[in-house]
Amino acid sequence: MESAQPPAAGKGPQSHQDIVAAAKARSPGEAAALLAEYPAAVIGPVLQDLAPMLTQDILLELPGGLVDAVMNAVPAEVAAQWRLNQTYPEGSIGRMMVPPLAVFRPGSTVRETVEQLRPMVRSAFITYGYVTDDAGRLLGIITMRDLLFAGDDVTLDTVMLRNAFALQPELALADAMKLVLDRHYPVYPVCDGEGRLLGLVRGQTMFQEQAFEITAQVGSLVGVEKEERLATPLQRSFKFRHPWLQINLATAFVAGAVVAIFQDTVDRLVILALFLPILAGQSGNTGCQALAVTLRGMTLGELKAGAERALVIKEASLGALNGAFTGLVAALGMFIVASYQGNPNALMLSIVVWIALVGSCVASGVCGAMVPLTLKKFGFDPATASSIFLTTATDVVSMGLLLGLAATLI
Repeated sequence: MESAQPPAAGKGPQSHQDIVAAAKARSPGEAAALLAEYPAAVIGPVLQDLAPMLTQDILLELPGGLVDAVMNAVPAEVAAQWRLNQTYPEGSIGRMMVPPLAVFRPGSTVRETVEQLRPMVRSAFITYGYVTDDAGRLLGIITMRDLLFAGDDVTLDTVMLRNAFALQPELALADAMKLVLDRHYPVYPVCDGEGRLLGLVRGQTMFQEQAFEITAQVGSLVGVEKEERLATPLQRSFKFRHPWLQINLATAFVAGAVVAIFQDTVDRLVILALFLPILAGQSGNTGCQALAVTLRGMTLGELKAGAERALVIKEASLGALNGAFTGLVAALGMFIVASYQGNPNALMLSIVVWIALVGSCVASGVCGAMVPLTLKKFGFDPATASSIFLTTATDVVSMGLLLGLAATLI
């Protein structure tokens, strides 16, 4: 389909390829708003060329009446598959299924199978054949190589690969990725609890979705919504980002309040102001390292139940070691600067800097591990704005320790 004129407005992409590309570059809500300008006969083929999960998300955003019209505009088996996919949770394998093609009975001969495949391969890319019983239960898989070398009168039940690996539709994408990590099949059958073949999911589709989740996680750390794309309009991007920046501003006031509490100390020991950003930056980086490792472990399933305590202890220990050695450099820097200025408390100031950096790095390591664990415990996405909360904690602790120790010891 090369041309697709929208209704009266006459705006937006005109060709099928352009509409598909525009939909891919937008969030589901924005893509649905774009497609709603076109008739159902145009929308249906476009949705068929999108990733299955994106198709499902767009269908949920379209008006109900338009969805019914789109379902009537696509082949019946495609519409049935879309409706089935909608019954599974967001982010599950069931949302990514495409209709199963090349499905045969075990008693079919190789000759009969090849004759049925010939017209199919002209309009679809077929990798495997699937053998099911009368109830639709998956019995085995046929490869093209099996058909090539088997005799014409041989039945499929004698050449099929039995006990085929299959995914379940309720399985979350992250869990499915762990199962297929060492298999690398181009296509995976999806079966229900009774073994009935429900659909197929392509390995490429799974890896694309997982890649998007990984890239979206980076934005989530600083409050960028997963829905935002390069093509997202200015106003919508502002709506996504601004609330998190207001939260960040509010948390920054907390760090500012710590400095205000010790204003007299800062006025008396102005040199401390020089080392406040040094401690905040060093402890912040320590916390980000712990946060990155924790999120990676949670994403890959390496963090098992009951291992949280060991993780927190490890990050606290790493923080102590890193703080001790970087603290020596920072303390030396304080001693040199304070001595150059003729400050009689140069040695004590350098000791304060060392203790504060060790303590803040320990706290940062603990916070880097605890923030995502805490968010997950309360049912939130562990990556959601974790960096904002972590930065606040590290700033408060590092500044509070440096100024508090100076006020107490000097």
